[in-house]
Amino acid sequence: MPKPTRLPDEAQQQLLHEVRVHLAERSQLPRLHKLLDQHHYLGSLKPVGERLYYVATDAAGRWLAILVFSAAANHLRARDEWIDWSNEQRRRRLSLITNNCRFLLLPGCAVPNLGSRILRLTLDRLSADWQAHYGHPILVVETFVDPDQFPGTVYPANGWIELGKTDGWGRQRRDYYVKHDKPKRLFVRALARQACRRLQAEHLKPSLAVVEANVPVRCTKPVKEIQPIVQYFKQLPEYRARVECYPLFSLAALILLAVLCEAPRGQTDWEKSARGLSQGQRRALGIRRNAQGKYPAPSQSTFSRFLEGVSEAKLDATLQAIQQQLRGPALPGELVVMDGKEPKHGSGASILTAVSVPSQYYLGSAVVDVKTNEIPVAQKTLIPPLDWEGRFASLDARHTQDETARRVVLEAGGGYLLTGKKNQPTLLANIQKKVAAPRADFPP
Repeated sequence: MPKPTRLPDEAQQQLLHEVRVHLAERSQLPRLHKLLDQHHYLGSLKPVGERLYYVATDAAGRWLAILVFSAAANHLRARDEWIDWSNEQRRRRLSLITNNCRFLLLPGCAVPNLGSRILRLTLDRLSADWQAHYGHPILVVETFVDPDQFPGTVYPANGWIELGKTDGWGRQRRDYYVKHDKPKRLFVRALARQACRRLQAEHLKPSLAVVEANVPVRCTKPVKEIQPIVQYFKQLPEYRARVECYPLFSLAALILLAVLCEAPRGQTDWEKSARGLSQGQRRALGIRRNAQGKYPAPSQSTFSRFLEGVSEAKLDATLQAIQQQLRGPALPGELVVMDGKEPKHGSGASILTAVSVPSQYYLGSAVVDVKTNEIPVAQKTLIPPLDWEGRFASLDARHTQDETARRVVLEAGGGYLLTGKKNQPTLLANIQKKVAAPRADFPP
């Protein structure tokens, strides 16, 4: 015979009407954790990743309940099958899911429907609060219920779906799980329309894409594709007297691997990319074991020292050889564009690079010493070795120099497209006098 449902009396109905849910303030967190330690069967916790704390109160400000939301579980077979996303989508979009890791009704607050009411009020504001704190919404909430402790009826009452039981693993640290052989019931609830379809889409909407931008790019190339890349760089001369974990060819190959996997270009981003490599991938790169028997990942400072010490000419020649083997020779007749780039942040040298367009074939680059500028570097270093037959050189206005034009035409046998600006006033005046301005289809 089913147990009769106990309805709330008038005072309890008033409490249900007056209950409010607030984000816990920083000053309230010590009390919040103390109450969890005293009254929750799992005690307090140190959430990983993004997290929010909530407190439910009555009209007088008395605490009624505590809720904590933190990072979702990395691997949940039932949840991932329910969403139907790939492993890479899960890795890049997991921040759009949160876990209700604690829900505590405080002693003396055993009022029918109170837990369900508090949970609904919290979920009504959860996604907006997450957007305000972390710059993105929440699409799905998950939680675990220990069947030996609670029936978990508050979740189905709020529209949560039970997906089954977990495999009995518990997170001890961000990426470390321990088998506890106590499977829990898994509940999920979508907070947005077509949440699963959004999570499994080929491309996220702009309002959600920020979560992928914050996830380090991961190299998915297998070991058999990494090993040939390493061989290309073994001809680089070693400039260090002592080599520990990172041979020169390993660092060069790791940087190229990061670029091929579309990692942002910079020492900080290379460090993040290296950390995401598996032990097998690091071994294939030629990284040596450390004292703990592991293949470590180089730091930002290691990459900085590499860039300072490596032979620029040898590295450039190696990169061109790799490109020719992978892409074949450069296409004849394409426009050669030369452009200089300076570091946006911090110190570093400016680099002048030559690329053919539209194929984006790399033709070479040269460091611009602080004692000079791009003009002599283009004239003496980049222009002479290139094949200019049937090609034009395109450079910005600073390179509109007689000597630059002479080297391209008379010495290299090419043509040029140079920009006339106020740095060459006589040339600009002659162009304006002899060449009619093109007709504009639209007013400025």
